[in-house]
Amino acid sequence: MSLYTAPRVRPKTTGAVETIQSDIRDVDFGNGRFDIILASAVLHHLRTDEEWRTVFQKLYDALRPRGSLWIFDIVESPLPGVQAIHWRRYGEYLTAAGGEEFRKELYERIIAEDTPRSVPFQLDLLRSVGFSEVELLHKNSCYAAFGAIKR
Repeated sequence: MSLYTAPRVRPKTTGAVETIQSDIRDVDFGNGRFDIILASAVLHHLRTDEEWRTVFQKLYDALRPRGSLWIFDIVESPLPGVQAIHWRRYGEYLTAAGGEEFRKELYERIIAEDTPRSVPFQLDLLRSVGFSEVELLHKNSCYAAFGAIKR
């Protein structure tokens, strides 16, 4: 699991952009160091509830007061029937985009390497580690964008 700053971010900021490439479970961000943290397609690799809690706490601690964390990632539905529909529709999308072999390969990798959690799980976790303002920006099938602001 790597963190990096997209090349298009640097020209849009008046402050410093720091690039960190590391396993998010191992990196020490320090305390009160960042105004904004973007986590895009990284958190779904976390495995256990303890890893999720530890990483969310680490991200919270790394923010300055009024700093914000924004997450863009794959999510699961807590409702098995809804999850089955999302999984089927995502499979149809993958097949249309790259063929049946592509869908099969990606599904195998998701099952072997990923442990996405539901939006409610992650929003509750954001609150439990200390975030005061939590917001769901967008959810479409198995992808969601959401975030929180530190007091």
